[in-house]
Amino acid sequence: MIERMKERWGVGLWGMLAILAAFSLAGPTVVLLGRPLLRTILPEQSPLWLTVLAYLIVMLPLYQVLLLGYGSLLGQFRFFWDKQKKLGRLLLRITGLRRDIPEKG
Repeated sequence: MIERMKERWGVGLWGMLAILAAFSLAGPTVVLLGRPLLRTILPEQSPLWLTVLAYLIVMLPLYQVLLLGYGSLLGQFRFFWDKQKKLGRLLLRITGLRRDIPEKG
């Protein structure tokens, strides 16, 4: 499994460990930063639908930024930047905002 990940990601052992570390650090950090942020922007007795919507609007971009930041600090900026670009193109195509965006491998 490790060999497949290294081959798929195009990195060596240390690069793979750095990528896994970035994922491992971004998850807990987004929870630690996101919860207080949500408490400041939402009233205490908010409806569930509003809480879920705010969670998605705040936490998903925060996670992506943290992932890119940790990836950069660990020397894997190019890997995470390429993933961010793919995600951006996918979201634009799904939402129908841009239909002329070609899919890149």
